[in-house]
Amino acid sequence: MISRRGALVAGGTGVAVLAGGAAAYKVATGDKPEPPSPASVNADGKLLWRNWSGVQHAYPAERLAPKDEAELAAALKTAPAPIRPVGAGHSFTALAPTSGALVSLDAMSGIVGWEGDEAIVRTGTRLGALGPMLAEKGRALPNLPDINKQSLGGALGTATHGTGATIRALHGDVTGLRLITPSGQMIDADAKNNPEVFQAARVSLGSLGVISQVRIKTSANRRLRRHVWLESFDEALANAEARWAKHRNFEFFAVPFTGLAANISHDETDEPVAPRGPDQDTELLEALRGLRNLLGFSTPLRKAAAKALLSTAKPETAVDEGWKLLSTERPVRFNEMEFHLPVENQLKALAEVVRTIEKERPDVFFPIEARRIAPDEAWLSPFQGGPRGSVAVHAYYRDDFSFLYELVEPIFRRYDGRPHWGKLHTLRGQQLQVIYPRWNDFLAVRRELDPEGRMLNPYLKGLFGLS
Repeated sequence: MISRRGALVAGGTGVAVLAGGAAAYKVATGDKPEPPSPASVNADGKLLWRNWSGVQHAYPAERLAPKDEAELAAALKTAPAPIRPVGAGHSFTALAPTSGALVSLDAMSGIVGWEGDEAIVRTGTRLGALGPMLAEKGRALPNLPDINKQSLGGALGTATHGTGATIRALHGDVTGLRLITPSGQMIDADAKNNPEVFQAARVSLGSLGVISQVRIKTSANRRLRRHVWLESFDEALANAEARWAKHRNFEFFAVPFTGLAANISHDETDEPVAPRGPDQDTELLEALRGLRNLLGFSTPLRKAAAKALLSTAKPETAVDEGWKLLSTERPVRFNEMEFHLPVENQLKALAEVVRTIEKERPDVFFPIEARRIAPDEAWLSPFQGGPRGSVAVHAYYRDDFSFLYELVEPIFRRYDGRPHWGKLHTLRGQQLQVIYPRWNDFLAVRRELDPEGRMLNPYLKGLFGLS
């Protein structure tokens, strides 16, 4: 997040210096064992599928990788249910696991045409690959999420978003789509043709069928100036609203047990290119983990050590095309809960989450992300009906994450939050119906398109209140 090489030592954990010597360094870099891994092959000879963090897995009976829409339509008619589309496996909820057919669209990727400045893109395209494809035409997606490894279809289906008070989530810029239902029917939908299918399908968790391509708005491929700086958490809270109003993109990370926050802004510029250096977030996480391991018994000592460790950090600036700057490599795995809150509640909820974690869970060390998203009207969009502020809480993949459900989710729900569809949460059925005005309309369209429930795995049945 910020330049800290002068503050860190040997492998990125300078707490060894603070705590004294090789023995302390060994403790600081020590880790819990890897979580138990499921067998790579089950008793029936089926191969393991596992998501990125390792928290979800399955042994699908069939794995399908259609090369075109005709092959996809034919496969959906005969594939064993439940049929579940899968992209990069970056969802933490059990959207993809199935004992039936797992459908990858990796072979259906790329830009297939243009309508003015709107690109027609196959949904198997990975976001990281789409950036340079659009840039060849001088275009770009208006925004990108924090991670760009996802497939376009997976990102749209879960309402994946970036940050920017005037910029919508990815699905908000979709103006048309082609849906292939479990019966093999192809439906082209937009605001005028099949409008109910369009509003249901833009965020549909892969429950209506498989979206093979979308028509999506693009913007001019402008340079952005990325600025990253550290300050106190109290200063970040006090200035956040003004920064969301000022910057094209703005977000910040509250760093628990440090009293600090890292801010990131992006603004359009004509300045010459100054490429972004290597991502150093892994170094920061290693340092924060080391502080946790050594000083987790004392919050005051831990905060003092963190401030000493990061006191030499200097602001970081880069200038480049937006697709090169807006997303970040995340090699350190984690599990995550994210809720989208009314903007007037976002910062209050964030402050309470930080206080609660610092009081109850000294094992937490991952920064907590705060972003802002403009509204859209897709029926299952968390941003439907008004702008939202998101707060995302992470847990190291080797650590217990039950605190997300026990401590964090009740805070988010008390502040009228809606869960990110791809992140951990416990809301189901009637709970979701209360916070989504078009919930029943969505379920009606879902029944019409998939009357036999072939797209529904047990998780989705529970989510929709159908089990």
